[in-house]
Amino acid sequence: MAVKVLIKRKVGKEVAPLLEALLRKMRTLTLNRKGYISGETFHRVDQEGVSLVISTWQTIDNWREWILSKERIELQEQIDQLLGQPTECEVFEN
Repeated sequence: MAVKVLIKRKVGKEVAPLLEALLRKMRTLTLNRKGYISGETFHRVDQEGVSLVISTWQTIDNWREWILSKERIELQEQIDQLLGQPTECEVFEN
């Protein structure tokens, strides 16, 4: 059963260019993962610097394999350090 993962981040203007490079790298790695279907990025219109990524995976196990992978953990640590707070992830299924 497909799952949707909502990934929320608060991004300050001063770190946005650095974050963009890390997120591009994350997206490239994600595209090659088993079970990855798609990803969309949104920016809040009423609150500057708040973004939401909706990532779709074939199964919860595919998502878990990705989230526990060494390459993702290393990138996620860099992202969270840059933002000064942890990224929020929520997983939903139909």
